[in-house]
Amino acid sequence: MKYILISIIVLLTSCSNNTTNNTNGAISSTSRLASEVGIDILKQGGNAFDAIVATGFTLAVTSPANGNIGGGGFLVAQTESGEVFTLDFREEAPADSYETMFLDENNEYSRELALFSHKSSGVPGTVDGLIKIFIDYGSGKFTLEEILAPAIDYAENGHKINKSSAFGFDWYRHLFLEDEAASKLFVKNFTPEMQKLRSDFKNGLIPENKYIEQMRSFNQWSEGDVLVQKDLAKTLRKIAQNGALGFYSGEIADLIVAEMKKNNGLITKKDLANYQSVYRDPVVGSYRGSKIVSMGPPSSGGALLIQMLNMLENYDLQSMERNSTEFVHMMTEIQRLAYADRAIHLGDPDFWPNPIPMLTSKDYAKERLSLVSMEKATPSTEIAAGEIALKESMETTHYSAMDKQGNIVGITTTINHSYGNKKIVDGAGFLLNNEMDDFSSKPGQQNTYGLIGYSANSIQPSKRPLSSMTPSLIIDKEGNRMMTIGAAGGSRIITAVLQTIISVIDHNLGIQEAIDLPRTHSQWLPDVIRYEAQALTDKQKEELTKLNHMFDHDGNVESGMYYLARAHGIYFNNGEFSTGVDTRGNGDKTDGATY
Repeated sequence: MKYILISIIVLLTSCSNNTTNNTNGAISSTSRLASEVGIDILKQGGNAFDAIVATGFTLAVTSPANGNIGGGGFLVAQTESGEVFTLDFREEAPADSYETMFLDENNEYSRELALFSHKSSGVPGTVDGLIKIFIDYGSGKFTLEEILAPAIDYAENGHKINKSSAFGFDWYRHLFLEDEAASKLFVKNFTPEMQKLRSDFKNGLIPENKYIEQMRSFNQWSEGDVLVQKDLAKTLRKIAQNGALGFYSGEIADLIVAEMKKNNGLITKKDLANYQSVYRDPVVGSYRGSKIVSMGPPSSGGALLIQMLNMLENYDLQSMERNSTEFVHMMTEIQRLAYADRAIHLGDPDFWPNPIPMLTSKDYAKERLSLVSMEKATPSTEIAAGEIALKESMETTHYSAMDKQGNIVGITTTINHSYGNKKIVDGAGFLLNNEMDDFSSKPGQQNTYGLIGYSANSIQPSKRPLSSMTPSLIIDKEGNRMMTIGAAGGSRIITAVLQTIISVIDHNLGIQEAIDLPRTHSQWLPDVIRYEAQALTDKQKEELTKLNHMFDHDGNVESGMYYLARAHGIYFNNGEFSTGVDTRGNGDKTDGATY
């Protein structure tokens, strides 16, 4: 879980730099350069939809670990007229996919196949989704070529990388070297020392862990180095000229299919031609009078978010100290119940009957709460999913836009792991996703993030894998836009969004304070509490242990190097925008800028 994300917020205002409030509009993204592109669109009279599309394509250039045209995602929005909608541009399983494709000869899950092979790539949806939203909801003041011009310029002529990219290029060098196109772009100089190290590893002279450690030690990249991506510029230019057809047909499609044929991948021309992003009904709930709007299946985020908020509404959270023993115990029990439902009930709505009305009802929340004891933890093995009456990735990224007209939009997008499967489409310049690992490869099998899945999320041709992405909007009691919030962090996304919302609504914190608070996370399985530095004291851990809780974490909690999801968003109140930037990982509040 050593993935890095920098959250950047850029505000549109006439004030000086580093101001946190404005009255004109706001853009949030994982790249200052991409956010500035969105701001420029707003300044030229564009709306939030124009701006977020320009930001999204620029992220594919300036934030290659997570920004993408080779992945997919979800959008949730409310227009100035009050229309609320969501757009599903999640990746699809190729037509030649089959349920056991990631099982080895012993019928066991193969990590190599599921994460690093070309078979791990689903049909990308990002390009179709961004183009669709631009056509349907853009202001009409810009051509697509004008929207993509900044992204093309940064790809063609280069951009200065941030410290997150510098770290990532060195950290994943051993994997980039397995792909010729990726190594040409991300490995600065394959030195004789590196060549010998790789040769020794391939010949079995050094163990894998020692090889990876030594290969990462060559620090070639630094913040401020320039990355030029000529092939990606060519691909973006095709999209600018021909729209989605510039990606899903013609030369770029030919390059994708050639890449697949050469490396035993599954995506065909027909898969690309048949891909369509889909408008879906949002999942809508309420919490203490505020309206919650989020993404429905194939994202599990919205349903679980509202289910957990419904359960929490039965508690007086204002009387509980945030992250007290009582609070953490209660949150852990509620999260276990919700994630148990996720494993059994949720999947692609085109293939599986998701019981959303049941899962998001207040009555069902009370029914599930009857299983919660404040005296002891309930083992996850004793928790079943609710009866019906009738794995995933840290390296997502969330970006948002608000404008002065009243439009509000949030997008969470991903290529699954950081830099996807570490493979670049030769000649097209973009990274492929490894999103197929988000399916359940085998009933009861944990994916790479410990999430359990069953038949609802099994691999089937043209199916979309279940996700934890949770782009969400909060509308206040008077019907006014209040907040857009999202996160990166695999299965931890949902609980990060949940904890940020209750900190704002129940504890009256500003969005930055809410995001800064240390977090805990639990899910159905594994049966543990994960926690960040300063989230729990030794005394609290002792008290929670007496309640039968167990703990686990990845990395060094005490040093602050371990963190859960990274959330960021925009808050609107009394005519002013406030922003929150997550400083986890390499995040830096000073990266925010105002105009």
